[in-house]
Amino acid sequence: MLAGPPTGNRGDSDFRGDARIAPALFRPRRVFKSQTPLTSAAFRWKVPRMLAYIARRLLWTPFLLIFVSLFVFTLGLYGPGDPVEVRLGQNYTPERAERLRDQLGLNDSFFTQYVRYVSNALKGDFGESLRFQGQKVTQILGPKIWVSVQLNVIAFAISLGVGLPLGFYVAKRQGSWQDPVVVLTALVLYALPVFITAPFLVWIFALELHWVPTAGWGGFLDKRIILPAVVIGIPGIAVFVRLMRASTLDILGQDYIRTARAKGLSEFTVNARHTGRNALLPIVTVTFFSLAGLLGGALVVELIFGVPGVGRLSLEAITARDYNVVMALTIMGATALVVANLLMDIAYTVVDPRIRLQ
Repeated sequence: MLAGPPTGNRGDSDFRGDARIAPALFRPRRVFKSQTPLTSAAFRWKVPRMLAYIARRLLWTPFLLIFVSLFVFTLGLYGPGDPVEVRLGQNYTPERAERLRDQLGLNDSFFTQYVRYVSNALKGDFGESLRFQGQKVTQILGPKIWVSVQLNVIAFAISLGVGLPLGFYVAKRQGSWQDPVVVLTALVLYALPVFITAPFLVWIFALELHWVPTAGWGGFLDKRIILPAVVIGIPGIAVFVRLMRASTLDILGQDYIRTARAKGLSEFTVNARHTGRNALLPIVTVTFFSLAGLLGGALVVELIFGVPGVGRLSLEAITARDYNVVMALTIMGATALVVANLLMDIAYTVVDPRIRLQ
């Protein structure tokens, strides 16, 4: 007689009880828990690591700023032109020049002058302007920086608010006529220089349609901010359209997008939680460096529209050899870039939880 299949406890032990010899069909499954974003335990684990990472980055920041300040101070001290001659102007005499050198401490050693400059800069004192005698550099820079910040905030909002949705839209419409039209238009707008787009927009919207004034400055809520902000924001729109389109196309080809649709998720959920969020990761770099540029000015735009911002002040300071103003602007710009780089690294972990701070 042929032996039948094993029965009873012995058979169960042979085929199910011993995991080493049990067939794969009877082995217990291993359940893998997905990583849930920021549970209480994960939050307690992640916050200290992020704080430690921020502390390490902050420890390197002074060394970087010291290097930048040393380089800028050396150029300002040994650059072409004599600051004493710039300040005295037509009243220059050797006796007055020597007396002013002693008063400004220019006869001291290089190290003494540098330490004095850095210690004063940490207190917010960048010295007096060589062109505007009796005025502190901070008093001159404060209003100019505020004007440029207001202008660049509007321009950045235009670039981000138009470029990201438009780039996402044309990526979803790949293969249609909208895709090449928008991409070609973005390339043309990016290639056009400011001194062409600015007069063109002034001619249409100010001279022909009379919608906005031609030039001038009236503050954040004044209509005169519209044209210069649009002119500055146009190249940014082209950049964000191209970046968002390329990033979205890369995300749309991933397996987890097809899995999300196969699970029956709505198209809005797929776009918002899976496609859009992951497509924003390459945008973070451009966004934060654009935010660092808010302190800077757009020289050509400010000259065309008569905006009293940092760009015009920088040109005037370089032309007049006002090195104290130039050094202050350079150090402030370097500080803004360092802070933007730190915030960018932190934002990466928020946008993409797969990234861990090491």
